[in-house]
Amino acid sequence: MMTNGALALLVHGGTDNWSPARWKSRFDAVCPGRRVLQLTDASFDPAEIHYAAVWKPKPGELAAFPNLRVIFNLGAGVDALMADSSLPGVPMVRISVPDLTERMGEYVALHALMHHRQELYLRQCQRDKRWAPKTQWAAGAISVGIMGLGALGAHSARVLKGIGFRVSGWSRGPKEIDGVPCFGGEGQFDAFLRQTDILVCLLPLTADTRHILNRGVFEKLNRNSPMGAPVLINAGRGGLQNEEDILQCLDDGTLGGASLDVYATEPLPTDSPFWTHPKVVLTPHNAADTDADEISEYVAQQIERFEAGGALENVVDRKRGY
Repeated sequence: MMTNGALALLVHGGTDNWSPARWKSRFDAVCPGRRVLQLTDASFDPAEIHYAAVWKPKPGELAAFPNLRVIFNLGAGVDALMADSSLPGVPMVRISVPDLTERMGEYVALHALMHHRQELYLRQCQRDKRWAPKTQWAAGAISVGIMGLGALGAHSARVLKGIGFRVSGWSRGPKEIDGVPCFGGEGQFDAFLRQTDILVCLLPLTADTRHILNRGVFEKLNRNSPMGAPVLINAGRGGLQNEEDILQCLDDGTLGGASLDVYATEPLPTDSPFWTHPKVVLTPHNAADTDADEISEYVAQQIERFEAGGALENVVDRKRGY
């Protein structure tokens, strides 16, 4: 039986949801009998740290703990963590809880419906005080294609199917979702794109997926739907998108609209054209904002099971990058 090693919190965020004090109080509540430490705390021995719960840790911070056993990443994406060349060779666990999955489903449904129901056009009509409805098609006339069929993508596919959209999915390897045609691998990528009107991207960021959202992909999307030009929804990672290509494709009509929750640089610089582009719906990386209550309990349960000799869940495959 392992001793009750301390848990270090390395949380670097600029919003209320990522307040270090908030996470500290939550972990203190769910980890009775275990020290929960922040780097800003009074002096402690780095050797007593067995676990780390992190969000955007600074390179080298985790290497300071010689007895570290597990790293828990408090968000879904681990690309920033993997970029640390000094990262200790211990298991990394990514968060997968129902709350996060359901929030992503809400976001994808909201934005698919927004573009399907011509909301950008209708809100402009409202600002112009212009009563000019256009013909509205049914959800069943629109094909939504989801790139990335992990827990988030699979749930979003089921939500969209329940609304009435025609839904398909693509992933690097074979996947099966009841009632949802699934395409797999490079050989089926173009066929997936050709029948997609709204492209939803929920892929992890790896060397293979960086800038996968580019002009070459957008030009292959279906151009014969009632929507006219296809639409992009990216709630994956900012590094997935070639932002210059997105802007040019919006301007030349290759894309009819885009909902973006993630960006190459975050917070999004104030001089970014995305802020004011008439075809862009912009959100501040909050599509599936993390819930401190559920996630702290998830981490505490994993630690207890691990110390009792059980297996960790959702361990990152370092070779794949997710």
